[in-house]
Amino acid sequence: MTETATVIETDILIIGAGPVGMTLALALMQGGSPQRILLLDQNPRGSYTKDPRALALSHGTRQLLETLDAWHMNAGTAIHDIHISQAGGFGRTVITREEQCVEALGYVMRYRDLASALDARLNENLILDASTVLATRMERNGALVTLLRQGVEMQIRTQLIVHAEGAPTESADIRTFDYHQHAVLAEVRPQPAHQQRAWERFTADGPLALLPLGADYSVVFTVPPEKADALMAMDDRAFLGALQQQFGSRLRFTHTSPRAHFPLKLRLRRELCAEREVWIGNAAQTLHPVSGQGFNLGIRDAWELANALLSGDSADPGDAHTLQAYAQHRRIDRTGSAAFTDGIVRVFSNDFTPLRIARGLGLLALDLCPPARKFVAGRMIWGAREI
Repeated sequence: MTETATVIETDILIIGAGPVGMTLALALMQGGSPQRILLLDQNPRGSYTKDPRALALSHGTRQLLETLDAWHMNAGTAIHDIHISQAGGFGRTVITREEQCVEALGYVMRYRDLASALDARLNENLILDASTVLATRMERNGALVTLLRQGVEMQIRTQLIVHAEGAPTESADIRTFDYHQHAVLAEVRPQPAHQQRAWERFTADGPLALLPLGADYSVVFTVPPEKADALMAMDDRAFLGALQQQFGSRLRFTHTSPRAHFPLKLRLRRELCAEREVWIGNAAQTLHPVSGQGFNLGIRDAWELANALLSGDSADPGDAHTLQAYAQHRRIDRTGSAAFTDGIVRVFSNDFTPLRIARGLGLLALDLCPPARKFVAGRMIWGAREI
């Protein structure tokens, strides 16, 4: 190993300066944490300005971000109602903001706008960017992280490492289920205008979601891998035709953006914490995108971890009892969100006739039973906080 140029001392090292990592740092700062906090990011600071991805944010996430004074109101498109139906079968329901007594059921915002709002609240010296972690070693009263930054090897001593970037890797500690589906992403222009309505359309291939974003819809088109390849190879006109056929005739689509796609798997880390380490957000779990639960779950991870660290009995942020208490507290929300999304995908992503009839009856019952509809909406908006 070459001679290290710098040794940095901190108390809490957050690896990953995306929205989840930044939310944790802000929550700790606003809560008056006495610990020194450092965010470590593999990308140059501000690189998120080139990220065009759209995020589905629940009303509950807005409430948390507003508490941190990090809500970018003008950048989000509000969802006033959600129309849920199945292709080739009867039954549908509509969830509205008026029935849930909220200003909006959720919002669609570009990743870059949310990251910018969070970053603007952080101290200039809080983030160590363009850094690659080379090794981690546990010591008696902390951890030693070796990293490479701008060609210089550095070391950071910390009492707690928070992993807040990347998806869970394949290992014995990760429970994985492959849905054998890909999500094809695009933005399309609808006619008539969307009027703040989102659509969740269940098909035999998988769920099709249309989320209002500006004047367009952000589309999550879930299909088997071979169909995803075919959709990616189509020209714009053919793609719009395939989308139209899958969605139906309620709307017409006139323009589309370039497309992207990625495979869908459920990944759950069995243990959220280890010796002086804890995992949050996508580093702890990745869910199917149906109903937009995954990112919002990650924001709740950050919020609850901040609360656990601020209210813990020990001054040591890496205290094992504090971390175990956090992991136990997150169990219901994590497993509930995973079961909620996984159950929807398994029940709706097929064309088995008896099940299609049962789905239709379920949607009809949901439409006729406001308390059941309110519970489903609350689960989508607040996660386990609703329970």
